[in-house]
Amino acid sequence: MSQSIKRRSFLKGSLAATTAIAIPMQAMAADKVKMGVLLPSPEADVGWSRTLMEGVRSVQEAYGDALEVTVLENIAEGPDADRIANGLVGEGHDVLLLGSFGYQNGGIQIAKRRRDVSIIHASGFMVEPNFAPFTAKYWQGTYLMGMAAASLTKTKKLGCVGAFAIPELITSINSFMLGARSVDPEIEITVVWVNSWFDPASEQEAAKALISQDVDVIFSNAQDTPSVIAVAEEAGVYAWNLNSSMKSYATKKYLGVVGTDWGPHFKRLVDGHVAGDFKGDNYWLGMEDDIVYTADWNPDIPADMQAKINARQAEIKGGTFDVFKGPLIDQSGTERVADGVVMTDGEILSMDWHVAGVISPLPS
Repeated sequence: MSQSIKRRSFLKGSLAATTAIAIPMQAMAADKVKMGVLLPSPEADVGWSRTLMEGVRSVQEAYGDALEVTVLENIAEGPDADRIANGLVGEGHDVLLLGSFGYQNGGIQIAKRRRDVSIIHASGFMVEPNFAPFTAKYWQGTYLMGMAAASLTKTKKLGCVGAFAIPELITSINSFMLGARSVDPEIEITVVWVNSWFDPASEQEAAKALISQDVDVIFSNAQDTPSVIAVAEEAGVYAWNLNSSMKSYATKKYLGVVGTDWGPHFKRLVDGHVAGDFKGDNYWLGMEDDIVYTADWNPDIPADMQAKINARQAEIKGGTFDVFKGPLIDQSGTERVADGVVMTDGEILSMDWHVAGVISPLPS
C-alpha cells in the first residue's frame, strides 16, 4: 500500500466525530490532491468497503505521490459522519468519497457551501455541480444469478438477507426474482432485512431463519461480512453476494458474485477535479460500462444453463435485453409496468415495490 494512504478507524458514536476533527494533518504542497474516504464499515478482505478501497487504490497507483488519501473506517451514518466529513474539508481535503447512502444529506450541504470541493457519493440521488452520486446496475447481474438459482433449487424457495430496504437493494431482489421465474415460474423469494451494513450476528441469524424455512439458495444482499455465505456453506445451501468474491468462505456451495470495479470511474472523477471540469451527475453504471461483472460461477450449474446465462449476459451488456420490461406485476397482483414498456432509469432508481414471487412485504 502506498505510504500516502493514511488510515483511521473509529468506534461508532460522538467520540468518533470529535477525534476525527481533532487529529492534525501534515501540511501538503499546493499542487497535491487530498482525498478523504468515509467507509460505513471496516475494510475487510471482502465486501462493499473492500471494493471501494480497491477502486481508491487504483487511483492512488495512477497518481502516486500527487495524491494523498485519508481513509476513515466504520463511520456511522448521521450527524457524526457529517461532522467528520466537514472535518476532512477543514483539514484541506478537496476530494471526498462518501461511501454510503446515509452520508448524502451532510455531503450535499458541503457541496453547496464549498464549490471547490468535489464529492463522489455512493448510492444517492442528489446532484450538484460538484456532487456526483454513483450506483451500480447490480440488477443486470442479479437476474443472471436468479437463472442459476432456479437451476439448482430443489425446494423452489429462495432467500435474501438484505441490509436496508432502499431502491438499490430492492431492484437487486426484484431482478433476482425475475431471472429465477424466467426459468421456473413457481419459485418464490423470502426476504429478511437486518437494517445494517455491518452486523455479523444479525446476518447469521437471518440466514439461519431462512434455511429453517427450506430455503436452499440465499442472496447476501449488500452485507460487508461473509456471515451469510459461511452459514449457508455450513448448512449445505448455495449462496451468493454482491461486490467482491467471498468464494474462500464457501468452497463448495458458493454460487457466484455480482462484482463491481470502481477504479476507472473514480479516476475519471478525480481527473475531472484536477482539470477543473468535474461533472456532477447521477452515474448509473453497469455491464456496458465495465463496472458490473459476474464471476466464480459454481460448477454445479448445469452446462446448458450456464450457456443460457452467458448468452443472456451478452444481451444485457449489448443492450438487446431489458430486465425491467413489462409486463411486470407486483406482489399484490397489480400491473406496474405494461406489456412491452421498459422502465426508465428514474423509475428503477426509485423502485419501492416488489415483483410477484417476492412473498415478504417491504418495511413500512
